[in-house]
Amino acid sequence: MGLIKAAKDAVGSTLHDQWKEYIKCDDLGNEILMKKVSTPNGIISKDSAIQVAPGQIAVIFDSGKVLDATAEEGIYTFDQSSSPTFFAGQFGDVFKEMWTRFTYGGGVAKEQAVFYMNAKEIMDNKFGTPAPVPFQDWSHPIPNQMTGTMTPLRVEVKCFGKYTFKISDPSIFMSKIAGTATEYRKEDLCDQMRSEVIGAFQNVLNELGNSEHKVPVLELPSATDEIKATMDEKVFDQPIRDRGISLVGFVVESVTLDDESNKKIDKYELSSNSFMQQGSLVGDYGQAVKDAANNPNGAATGLMGVGMMNMASGGMVAGTAAGAFQNPGYSVAGQGAQAAPAGAKFCPDCGTPNNGSKFCPNCGKQLGE
Repeated sequence: MGLIKAAKDAVGSTLHDQWKEYIKCDDLGNEILMKKVSTPNGIISKDSAIQVAPGQIAVIFDSGKVLDATAEEGIYTFDQSSSPTFFAGQFGDVFKEMWTRFTYGGGVAKEQAVFYMNAKEIMDNKFGTPAPVPFQDWSHPIPNQMTGTMTPLRVEVKCFGKYTFKISDPSIFMSKIAGTATEYRKEDLCDQMRSEVIGAFQNVLNELGNSEHKVPVLELPSATDEIKATMDEKVFDQPIRDRGISLVGFVVESVTLDDESNKKIDKYELSSNSFMQQGSLVGDYGQAVKDAANNPNGAATGLMGVGMMNMASGGMVAGTAAGAFQNPGYSVAGQGAQAAPAGAKFCPDCGTPNNGSKFCPNCGKQLGE
């Protein structure tokens, strides 16, 4: 039993009269993934016509077994005496496997039907992370003073977007998902698949935030190609593929940082405009530097000069600032540092007390004769 493709001009011609039944399926739209169509008595007679519209896959069943299948649009004549034709294009091997292996135990005897599957890309499927997920943001790097390396700022983000999918393996889709249901709709699947899409996306975020990709957190919406490529390369969507479905498109429409992450970035941006320029000042060491900068006895000028010179040279701030605290020429209130000698002269560039030499011991500026 199989399908024989009719001539293109068969519809509307005298050939139409020879068909005992004419089986077709209306457009499945964006909501119906599979629909069962048969005759009133459940029997498809010899020489009946079966129409396959663009974007449809037709699988012919008889008593729970596949007789033939096609994903090529056109009009077919059902011939019980012929062998399966499998006009399938890319699904040829899949259909042949269905024909030899696919069966539903306990199928109703002599029940014949055409199961039409939606071969189009299913659009407008929304997703969103229900809670903020961690992301390593390399657009706000933090220096590690012990190792001389940079580490990303850890933030928490919520992402919202859309994805598209399509049936990639009709055999797996029927055997694991749709079965022989009269109608299988997108809504029957999308809640589960949305959770799996979010899980796959969280794995992608971990990859994009590593030291290889370094995608800035606020640029995620423009990283669509990289997101999909990473998902395919790492096969993060394997549970979805195991149902005979593949993700086609994936778009992040918006990225929202939680309140704590916004505060971190605000502090980072504020400190990057200060003399430290190395991220947020933390702990007792950071507070000591701030206290010194606010000291009215001239240390503020000295530390500012040290910080500015350190930025210009690209040196590590901690070492320079620590050197400033160890310089006996600075007077830092409450820190026990030695006061500058009475009548001492200060370097006009960095504010370091002059120890009698012709050059500043800190920045090297010539101090006159």
